Amino acid sequence: MRKIVLSNVSKTCGLTATSLSLLTLFGSYASAAPIVGGNVTITGGVPESWGLSQQATLTVNGARTLAISSNNSTLNVNTGSTTQQISASNGSIVNLNGATVAGAGGLAAVLLTNSDATIDNSTVTGNRLGLQAVRNTATQTGSNVVVTGKSTITGVLGGALVSAHSSLDISDSIIQGTGATSYGLRLSSGQAVASNSTFAGGEDGVRIDVDVNDAQPAVLTLESSTVQGHSGSAIVVDFNNASTLPATISLTNSRLLAGNETLLDVRGGANVSMTVNGSTLDGNFVSEQGSTTQLVLQNNSVLTGRLDNIASTTINDTSRWVMVENSDVDTLVLNRGGSVVFGGTNAFYQLNVTNLSGNGRFVMGTDFSTGRTDLLNVSGSATGSHELLITSSGLDPAAGQPIRVVQTAGGDANFSLVNGAVNLGTFSYGLAKSGNDWILDPSTRTVSPGARSVLALFNTASTVWLGELTSLRTRMGELRFDRRQAGAWGRTYANKYNVADGSGVGYQQTQQGFTLGADVLLPFGDGQSLVGVMGGRSQSNLNLNAGTSGSVESYYLGTYVTWLDARTGYYFDGVLKANRFRNDAKVGLSDGARAKGDYDNSGLGGSFEFGKHITFANGNFLEPFTQWSAVVIEGKDYSLSNDLRAEGDRSRSFIGKLGATAGRNIELGQGRVVQPYLRAAWAHEFAKNNEVQVNNNVFNNDLSGSRAELGAGIAVAMTKNLNMHADFEYSSGQYIEQPYGVNLGLRYLW
Repeated sequence: MRKIVLSNVSKTCGLTATSLSLLTLFGSYASAAPIVGGNVTITGGVPESWGLSQQATLTVNGARTLAISSNNSTLNVNTGSTTQQISASNGSIVNLNGATVAGAGGLAAVLLTNSDATIDNSTVTGNRLGLQAVRNTATQTGSNVVVTGKSTITGVLGGALVSAHSSLDISDSIIQGTGATSYGLRLSSGQAVASNSTFAGGEDGVRIDVDVNDAQPAVLTLESSTVQGHSGSAIVVDFNNASTLPATISLTNSRLLAGNETLLDVRGGANVSMTVNGSTLDGNFVSEQGSTTQLVLQNNSVLTGRLDNIASTTINDTSRWVMVENSDVDTLVLNRGGSVVFGGTNAFYQLNVTNLSGNGRFVMGTDFSTGRTDLLNVSGSATGSHELLITSSGLDPAAGQPIRVVQTAGGDANFSLVNGAVNLGTFSYGLAKSGNDWILDPSTRTVSPGARSVLALFNTASTVWLGELTSLRTRMGELRFDRRQAGAWGRTYANKYNVADGSGVGYQQTQQGFTLGADVLLPFGDGQSLVGVMGGRSQSNLNLNAGTSGSVESYYLGTYVTWLDARTGYYFDGVLKANRFRNDAKVGLSDGARAKGDYDNSGLGGSFEFGKHITFANGNFLEPFTQWSAVVIEGKDYSLSNDLRAEGDRSRSFIGKLGATAGRNIELGQGRVVQPYLRAAWAHEFAKNNEVQVNNNVFNNDLSGSRAELGAGIAVAMTKNLNMHADFEYSSGQYIEQPYGVNLGLRYLW
């Protein structure tokens, strides 16, 4: 037969006269128009098949064709063009740009053998496979495919197949198997790189197996991509015991989705290494006996699922494995903040590890109402330094019973608790080594942050009440500037208290508030008595350290009576005050969680102050006084959000105080007077038993004891109707220190 050579032919409508006569003469080319060398461009006409050889070039511009075969030639199918099956071999080049390939038969819609293809913004659909990139068995050279531009490749049996020595590079595109048992991508010792793309199959997303005639390492690299098996696994690796060469899988910011919850299924003696970067995966990794799987999680990756027969698991860079059931791992390596989370709040698992190493964290939980706990069991070698972050609880463990959280067969591994202790109900427990095991040791217990917040709030009401009350001078300034007039007054104040641990629990309290009042002269008696009403609000914030705090919002109303005798200098001041407290606790727990609780209660108390104003020459004066105060605060039962229960009895405070104020009146003329003064006092708290129960553990909030008080201030008569004052105070005692107390006020007379 004569060889037909076409060169630089353009076909726009059917065949040219020359080609028609040639095809008529040589009937063997009637079903496939041959191009032997040269260049042909078609833009329309009746669809027909084409055969390219000897470095020929066929360009299809907006035309339709039947099947095209290419041998050591180039095929260009451009925008708007449609073809049937494309077969390229022996170093051919296929370029699809905005094209549609609908393979009506054959192995694949696009079949490449020892050829290269670029598929851009195109659609490829096959009755069997969409794309097949395979090697030439004689020369052992493969095919290379680049898929870009939102291309879509589909096939009934599978989307694409890549053999040994062949590669697929896909971006911004989809490769999909549409049949019920199909796969998205099959790598038979091939290599694939995907970016912003999807592999999906009716059964499995990706299948990796062995090219039995020329086994090579398989490589799958996914970046910002998705692999989905609709009814089966995301990735199946099955070597059918035909090779020990590795399959390497890498995921970066990618997803694996599986209909059967198995993200990676390794079978047939396969050797798989998977590295997961910055990805969140939800599903299981299963490796059949006889297969070997190494898994690395890094760059903040999260895996929630089961690891079944995984030979080696390495967790780096604050990545996490969240267990969903009891698990067995041969070798576990934790590095640079890697962690294992023992399931959810109400699930408790045992992790069996043969060999443990590195420096990581285990997030564990306990439920002391049922006696269940998570357990790390290392049966072989345990090395490295590891942290235990054990979920805190508001429930107490069984009295006096240690809690085993780590069991080892030996090794030099060291375990420690995050934040140094774990909060379990009323107390916090430290970690101790017992033989080869690690236990939560009851002998190391201290009062937990939750219990501390409870005790502090029950304690605080009395200091809140006292900070609001103070003495006559700090409440109303200097009445002696003009005793015969009624008036209105107001003051704002700030106090800080440091309460020592010996009182039951230590904390720092800061208080800010204001009081408003008004009084009138009594119309009977000697005209030297005032009766008045007052009301105000204060806000106290508690700092118990370690992220635990509380607050008390107090509203109060009261009445008072004050008598001052101008002749003798004696005075009496009595106050009756009722409070409503709104208490709120925020507890920072050892596992980083927070518990909350709140309650309201009331208080009623009063005080009386008696003293004598003694004048000396040059306006100097001395004022000894005694003050006695008492308050009863309503008890309350409440719970924190972590189920810690608190029961507080009525709390009481009974304080006696003896002291003296010394000062001087400095006349400025025109009715203006400045009165600086110093004050010293001794105070004693007599109340000792303010009982609080936390989870039925009894505590006694005891603030009893003596303290010394020092103060300084100044009162100023600005005009005959306006007085102002400022007062500063410091006190220190066995349980309570007041670093500062500041009081600013004014009184207007009418």
